[in-house]
Amino acid sequence: MTVLIVEDERTLARELGIFLYQQGLACTVARTAREARAQLADSPFDFVLLDLGLPDGDGMALLAEAKQQELAAAVIILTARGAVEDRIRGLELGADDYLAKPFSLPELLARMHAITRRRFGLHKPRVAVGAFELDVQARRVLFGDQEVPLSVKEFDVLSYLVLHKNRVLTRLQLTEHIWGNLPESGFDSNYIDAHIKNLRKKLGQHADVEWLETVRGIGYRVRG
Repeated sequence: MTVLIVEDERTLARELGIFLYQQGLACTVARTAREARAQLADSPFDFVLLDLGLPDGDGMALLAEAKQQELAAAVIILTARGAVEDRIRGLELGADDYLAKPFSLPELLARMHAITRRRFGLHKPRVAVGAFELDVQARRVLFGDQEVPLSVKEFDVLSYLVLHKNRVLTRLQLTEHIWGNLPESGFDSNYIDAHIKNLRKKLGQHADVEWLETVRGIGYRVRG
């Protein structure tokens, strides 16, 4: 998943970025509202972690503006403001959750997992696909009781396709989800093709993977 961290406190932004990167997430940092607007206009994100006290504006105004422009990302407000009124206003503007500083990084991750499950209608952390089960939270793919060893990026590609089951995703969409705003540094669809090839090989050693389809000239789809 891709995450935009909107936070002007450098130490916290760095800690968030390192922690989430270790969980397999691609992170971009914006330290001002102006930088955040530019990033949101330029790239799709799965999550926005939004500080309210920005040096060039209020995070609430940025949230309202982004939602008016039909921001698809989930938003978690991270702020030192603890007043109930601020929490209510943030949620009414479209935020998905609210964490008051200081907060626990594992709790933030757990809330992100919970939001992901809600958004994709998952009532359990495991999702069945073909003869396999995908554990979104533990980042594992299981065939019965046996774990299928996948690389971080292979799991990211597979999980994104599974969460968007029956929807065709282009190579560019998959690339932006896994690596962030990669096209600026040179988009190569072979990144995705290579991971799909590896997934078919690894999963195919256990069971049929016809549900992982190539849509010629467009991208890939998990049929279910």
